[in-house]
Amino acid sequence: MPTLAVTNFNVVCATLGGFITLFGLVSYLFKERFYLSEALISLLAGVAFSPHAANFIKPLDYAGGSQENLGVITLYFTRLVLGVQLVLAGVQLPSKYLRKEWRSLALLLGPGMTAMWLCSSLIIWGLVPDLSFLHALAVGACVTPTDPVLSNSIVKGKFADKNIPKDLQKIIIAESGANDGLGYPFLFVALYLIKYTGNGGAGQAGGARLAMAYWFGETWGYTIILSVVYGFAVGWIAKELLHFAEERKFVDRESFLVFAIALALFILGTCGMIGSDDVLACFVAGNAFTWDDWFRLETLDDSLQPTIDMLLNLSVFMWFGAVCPWTLFVHNNVIPIYRLIFIGILILLFRRVPIVYAMHWKIQQIEQKQQALFVGFFGPIGVSAVFYLYVTLEFLGQITVDGVVREDAARLGEVMTVVIWFLAICSIIVHGLSVPLGKLGYHLPRTISNAMESREIEEPQLFHLRGRVSTEEQTLRNRHRRRPARRSQDEPARPVFRVGGSIINPGFSGSTTPRERTTHGITLGDITRNNSMSGKSGETPADGIEGSDAVIPMHIIGTSVNGNSNNELEQKVGEQGK
Repeated sequence: MPTLAVTNFNVVCATLGGFITLFGLVSYLFKERFYLSEALISLLAGVAFSPHAANFIKPLDYAGGSQENLGVITLYFTRLVLGVQLVLAGVQLPSKYLRKEWRSLALLLGPGMTAMWLCSSLIIWGLVPDLSFLHALAVGACVTPTDPVLSNSIVKGKFADKNIPKDLQKIIIAESGANDGLGYPFLFVALYLIKYTGNGGAGQAGGARLAMAYWFGETWGYTIILSVVYGFAVGWIAKELLHFAEERKFVDRESFLVFAIALALFILGTCGMIGSDDVLACFVAGNAFTWDDWFRLETLDDSLQPTIDMLLNLSVFMWFGAVCPWTLFVHNNVIPIYRLIFIGILILLFRRVPIVYAMHWKIQQIEQKQQALFVGFFGPIGVSAVFYLYVTLEFLGQITVDGVVREDAARLGEVMTVVIWFLAICSIIVHGLSVPLGKLGYHLPRTISNAMESREIEEPQLFHLRGRVSTEEQTLRNRHRRRPARRSQDEPARPVFRVGGSIINPGFSGSTTPRERTTHGITLGDITRNNSMSGKSGETPADGIEGSDAVIPMHIIGTSVNGNSNNELEQKVGEQGK
């Protein structure tokens, strides 16, 4: 007998597939008309399907009821998303971009990241109760890198094409890709000092000297430098192998397009095994892979990579909405909610904007002050911050005394969980709504103004009896100024009289029609001569003709110039033509 199999796997597949299908039906409307980001929409969907609402997605059940296992799943998921995203980000950059634009990148990654780290740490240190500055440095390091996933929503699409110059888009992509991997030195200088000097160095021997030795040797040497060398080597070798295979027609189109994504998975696995910085290695490998710009140009119009990018974005932010500790924002022993809100506002305003604005005149891609404010504000906090959060929690779990996590390390873990998750959610919401709210704030006053103006025009004027009364003189003047209506093509032309000359144009022939004759004119002398013949010598038309070249239309002269009607005058012209 058939039975329902409402398993977690079936529910997750149905929920994820249904959401992506429904979102796809209105994706253009949301992204290109309303300028809403995929991240924000997916986050809200994750909250709706989470245990806090519909309870379709149950992250804790998938982790076997263990918060530690749930943290491991989230860490690996963010690693996967960042690795693929950063390879694709490196592929998007033009040939030899890191070498050509090293000055601008050096400013953003050196003084820029340092200032962002210190500014974020000072804000957190000032607002989180009973938090040492060393611990604040660890928290600030997690939110220092800008998120490449959220940055893509800003530098892609119709809004970016219309409002962001191409050079500015590229420098934002390059910075967000590079500073993700370079967050390790800022984070581990604080973590090593906490481990070997915090709480009197309980459970750990070596002190600050050993901490600095680990920082220079392991973090800089093994994690950063090795990952750069390894990523560049793997990317370069992959490019040459793909060239070789493509020239000999060994590779089909489908494998060619998916090559960059497969490269990202390979680097994630190998760097993970040797314990190096897989995130930075992926970005460097992506840029080395397109060092000659060949692969980028070959896949410029391809939709496979953006499709994979979209699927990963929707999935990871749905997961964030489901696993985010929403209740901890209100109920915790670390920081009250009003202080969290202040931290979120201050971090978004002062973490990045001041330093970018101060350095923008040295960065050639940022040409205007408005662009400096834009680059400074749109430095989102998202997937990379959550990734570094769980890297830190994994490290803090190793700081033990008699098999128990040391007290200061445990409290720092609680602070980081609450603060970093809250800042990531704030950034996703604020940066996801900034563009639509900015467009609304720009167009709404103009729309209201235009509506009010059109209403004033359409309103009928008040009836003023006194203003509509005109004197006889005004009536005559208006009648005199009134122009004749435009004649149609079938209507006969009115006769025109010219002062000075003969009444009959010498060019007339016997075959000339009366219509053609009447379009020429008569002279003032003829009018005077005709007037003298009729006993009205010296009279001129009522309008007062001056000058020998004045042209007098028939409708101005009136129905009779010399006592004859227009028809009689036309008859006289015809007789003289004979």
